[in-house]
Amino acid sequence: MRKLFLSYTTECVLIAVIIAMSIFLAFATDRFFTLGNAFDLLNISAVNIIFAVGLLVVLISGGIDISFAVAASIVQYLTVLALERIGGGGWTCGFLIAAGIGIVLGLINAFLIHRFRIISIVATIATFNVYFGLLMFFTKGVSLYNLPDWLTARVVIYEREMADGSWAEITLPVLVMAVCTLATWLFITRTTTGRQLYAFGDNPDGARRFGINIGAMQFIAFGWLGLMAGIAGLMQAHYAQEVVPNALYGRELDVLAAVVLGGARLGGGKGSVLGCVLGVLLVSITQNGLNLMGVSPFAFKMIVGAIILVAITLSSARIGALAPVFGGRMSTDGQPAASGEKR
Repeated sequence: MRKLFLSYTTECVLIAVIIAMSIFLAFATDRFFTLGNAFDLLNISAVNIIFAVGLLVVLISGGIDISFAVAASIVQYLTVLALERIGGGGWTCGFLIAAGIGIVLGLINAFLIHRFRIISIVATIATFNVYFGLLMFFTKGVSLYNLPDWLTARVVIYEREMADGSWAEITLPVLVMAVCTLATWLFITRTTTGRQLYAFGDNPDGARRFGINIGAMQFIAFGWLGLMAGIAGLMQAHYAQEVVPNALYGRELDVLAAVVLGGARLGGGKGSVLGCVLGVLLVSITQNGLNLMGVSPFAFKMIVGAIILVAITLSSARIGALAPVFGGRMSTDGQPAASGEKR
């Protein structure tokens, strides 16, 4: 048990915090600990989790991207316009178009970073503003409501009638989120490319010496995030049943806070899909609990800011001081130190 805890310290702590917060909110509000609210949390969190697993891959590779939410907004708009041109299409066509546009936008970031040697956060700040400016300029802020019927039709994966006659439902975005999460986990843990991304993020110079193609790593990481952003944008349009140009604006900070809180290191080379998902759920539970308790939504923004500050501080801090508590040595990345490892 101690070995398991040492290997998954962040995940175990997040689970403990989520359980403690859930118990508190169950006593503080009447509606939190209900099946309907739990399903609503999953439905609402699905898009953010899709974003998060894409961002996780970029963070593991040592990069950072804050343009993905605006890219997803562009994907929504262009996908709906393209579907109108072809007469409506269907889910397969919608996914292909959204994924393709998302990948292209992600590869633009990778090209700028690799070709011009621009720091990733600087490059994505630039594309964030360019993407959003172009979107608002060409759309004039006008929303799209005339979506294809198949895109607005509610797809229920599981439903259950509650005692008060209402229905608790798990909808399509949750299923798509589960598939994206599983695909990302398989990609970063079960493929050679995934292991190379970890190696590149942890030690870029060493990765170069071992013959890892640096450009390929950057294009793959940002391309994967672009793919997830495209899928998330389509799911957001399906969930909201409309396309609002600025609906996802600002979502990037919530997702970044959740992913870093989940154990992803901003310096690269560290992060897990489980921690990423738990981080998003913790942020969503916090927001949901504050809403149910009638707390101002502005308080949530303050909490997100605090989460980012604490998470960044912890991600760069040495946690070797925790070793005496667990009766063993720990490396600087929070994992158990191997025998003979120098500190």
